[in-house]
Amino acid sequence: MARSPVKKNTAEAPLFDHLEELRTRIVISIGYWAVGMGVAWSYRTQLLAWFEAPIHRASTTVNIVVMQLTDQLIMSLNLAFWGGLALALPFVLHQVWLFVAPGLYPEERRWAVPFVIGAGLMFGLGVIFGYYALLPNMVPFLLDFLGGGVTVNLDVAKYIGTIIALLVALGAVFELPVLSFVLTKIGIVNARLLGRLRKIAFVVILLAAAIITPTPDPFNMMIVALPVYVLYELGIIISRLAAPRDRLVASDA
Repeated sequence: MARSPVKKNTAEAPLFDHLEELRTRIVISIGYWAVGMGVAWSYRTQLLAWFEAPIHRASTTVNIVVMQLTDQLIMSLNLAFWGGLALALPFVLHQVWLFVAPGLYPEERRWAVPFVIGAGLMFGLGVIFGYYALLPNMVPFLLDFLGGGVTVNLDVAKYIGTIIALLVALGAVFELPVLSFVLTKIGIVNARLLGRLRKIAFVVILLAAAIITPTPDPFNMMIVALPVYVLYELGIIISRLAAPRDRLVASDA
């Protein structure tokens, strides 16, 4: 009877160790994020000009205004928040990997560097794609919707918020190949399953593209949908390459 509390404490020790490790990784990640926010805050004027660039492609007259006293401050904080996250993302992903790595087999831990680099790179590619492929068509289309017959007073805080949400969504969508790799390694999906779901995935991608792009024309929607579907097909190829040989043979049987 006297040993039962010792057994209980021993059983609970791993749980508390995991929680302590999680707390440490979260604190370190927040520290990286804070540093990134500081850097982004220092360049908030340049970031604002970068976000405003697609507006100047519109043929109609656009007045960039603020509607509330605190809008410029809130917009600057918003830029620093997301800019800091973009800068800190590789370091945050590294902390995520350090947390989950002890539960993986040694041969699986060697994927740490490809995971961190791949996830950060794909998110960045999604943001770059959205900025250079989607925004130059979408923003002028919406601003010139009535053919230049009106003067547009654009609330810069709401505009920045909309553009950031769009770019973050595209960055997340571009993680499809990385997600396919991770889920294949875990054993949740395989190339054969993803292939069977191809038609459903295409419909879901079309619906997601319609939601992401706030324009009614199919052109801008397809600008998003087609690359995302290509990423899905790339995810199938990656899943086939990432699957262990015995699991690959079983899935093809």
